[in-house]
Amino acid sequence: FTLDWYRKLFTQREIWMALRNTLVIAAFATAVSTVVGTSAAFALHRYRSRLQKVHYLLVYTPLVIPEILMGIGLLLFFVTIGLGLGLLTVTLSHVTFCISYVTFVVLGRLQDFDWGLVEAAEDLGATPWVAFWKVVLPNLAPGIATGALLAFTLSIDDFVITFFTSGPGSTTLPVRIYSMIKHGSPALINALSTILLVMTFTTVWLSQRLTRENR
Repeated sequence: FTLDWYRKLFTQREIWMALRNTLVIAAFATAVSTVVGTSAAFALHRYRSRLQKVHYLLVYTPLVIPEILMGIGLLLFFVTIGLGLGLLTVTLSHVTFCISYVTFVVLGRLQDFDWGLVEAAEDLGATPWVAFWKVVLPNLAPGIATGALLAFTLSIDDFVITFFTSGPGSTTLPVRIYSMIKHGSPALINALSTILLVMTFTTVWLSQRLTRENR
C-alpha cells in the first residue's frame, strides 16, 4: 500500500490539462443543457400538438441512439459545416445528449407539480413572472439540480462521443486515460481512476439525495 502514485499525479502536466478541458466542457455543457432542457420540459408539459410530438422525438432520440453512431454523426456534421474540431465541438456534442437527460428529469417533476399553486398565487395578486420565481422555480429546483448533476456526471465520463469530436488541444480526461492505457503506467491510471470513481459516486449520491428530498 502506497500513496506515491497519487503524489505523482500532481507532476503530470498532460493529465491536469486534460482535467481542465474536462471541467470546462462539463461546466458549459451543464449550464446550457440545464437551461434548454428545462425550457423543453416546460414546452412538452404545457402544450399538446403534432409539432410537440416531433419535439418529443427529437429529445428522446439521443437516449436510444448508440454512442458510436452519435459520435460519427456529429463528426460528419461538423466536417460538413466546416467547423474545426476542438473544445467547441466537444461542448456542442455534450450539450446534444445532456439536454435529453435534463429534459426528462425535469419533465418527471412537472408531472407531479400542482399548478393550482400558481393559480392561487395569481389570485393573491402575483404576476405570472413573480409566480414563476416564487412558486414554480422553488418547487422545481430539486429536479433541475438533479438533472444538472446528471448532465455534469455524463459529460465528465463521456469517452466515445468525445473521441470522435475532439481535436488538438481539446483532449479530455477519459480520452487521456485511454491513451495512457496503451502508453502509460498502470499504477498511475489506477490512482487516477480511483479519484474519478470517488468524484462520480459523490455526484450521483448528491443527485439521488436531491431526488429523495424532491419526492
